[in-house]
Amino acid sequence: MADVPRFDREALIVALRTDQAGKSTFPEFLLATWQAGVTRYEVDFTARTCTYYGARDENYLEKYPEVRIEAA
Repeated sequence: MADVPRFDREALIVALRTDQAGKSTFPEFLLATWQAGVTRYEVDFTARTCTYYGARDENYLEKYPEVRIEAA
């Protein structure tokens, strides 16, 4: 068993922006999200969203823009 940290939306956003800037490894990102109280996340590839959840079902939804890859 482990004590689950309190859900901290602002700390989660810092972890997300740090990772998006390429300034953390995946293990560092996971640790930062855990420390922000995230216990699970769900990715919706169709809607281009990722929802992060805390132990009491608190959540933060992150939307991602569409990316087009054109053939060379």
